[in-house]
Amino acid sequence: MSRRDPSSILIPFAVATLGIALFSTMDAVMKGLSIAIGAYNALLWRTLLGTLAGGAVFLGRRMAWPRGQAIRLHLVRGTLSSLMAILFFWGLARVPLAQGVALAFIAPLIALYLAALHLGERIERRAIYASLLGFAGVLVIMAGQAEAKLGPEAFRGALAILCSACLYAYNIILMRKQAQVAGPVEIAFFMSLLMSGWFAVAAPWIAIVPAPQHWLPIAAAAALAFTSLMLLSWAYARAEAQYLAPVEYSAFVWAGLFGLVIFHEPVRPLTLIGALLIVTGCFLAARGRTARVSDVEAAI
Repeated sequence: MSRRDPSSILIPFAVATLGIALFSTMDAVMKGLSIAIGAYNALLWRTLLGTLAGGAVFLGRRMAWPRGQAIRLHLVRGTLSSLMAILFFWGLARVPLAQGVALAFIAPLIALYLAALHLGERIERRAIYASLLGFAGVLVIMAGQAEAKLGPEAFRGALAILCSACLYAYNIILMRKQAQVAGPVEIAFFMSLLMSGWFAVAAPWIAIVPAPQHWLPIAAAAALAFTSLMLLSWAYARAEAQYLAPVEYSAFVWAGLFGLVIFHEPVRPLTLIGALLIVTGCFLAARGRTARVSDVEAAI
């Protein structure tokens, strides 16, 4: 097998990096909204605005309605993302931004076991060591949380983010598969449509109309989410996930910056050490053969 030309990866890598930067900005906006109006209402109104904007583009360009595998992937990923998002932002409202993002980094290691589950392969020793390193990183971050005496709400928030990371692990596998059968606009539109549909189910009981000062952040979050989804979908359609995976870790830099500037949350040493342990585990695992994303995609 010939090695991929590095120049062919450069542009998708740069686009994915921009996509993560915009996603990280959206995380900061959504954290503020989740604190102000709750994670559910922040997501409900963000996805509704995203659906309107995405629908205008999708319908305005007279794009074909998805069928077959494309619509199945939209349904699965949209449903998965709804639960993943509500857990993540509910948790993020209760823990420092950098800590929440660092905990979410455990997802690629969980994806190792999903790969083994789908392919029936034996998990290699390297993958086990990587998982132990990642788990140690989670324990270090949780120890830092206890040391900072953030309280039981922060502990529940951290658990919610870890549950969200488990769902995101499967989302990683779906992302490139979806990008190969649908365009960026289609993916972003149907993601917003399906998520807003799921959130609307509970609207009669728990939805509230946001105060006027919240509409600009909601609109900004919707625009950031839609744009970052398109950028990441474009990048993943042009480069394998193994080349783009390191981009995910740039989110920690943005989370530390936004957490400090916006929410006055210093990045604690144990959070930094824990994040480094998790990221090291991910890179160690990436050198093994068990979690080859292309193999997992073929099994779905």
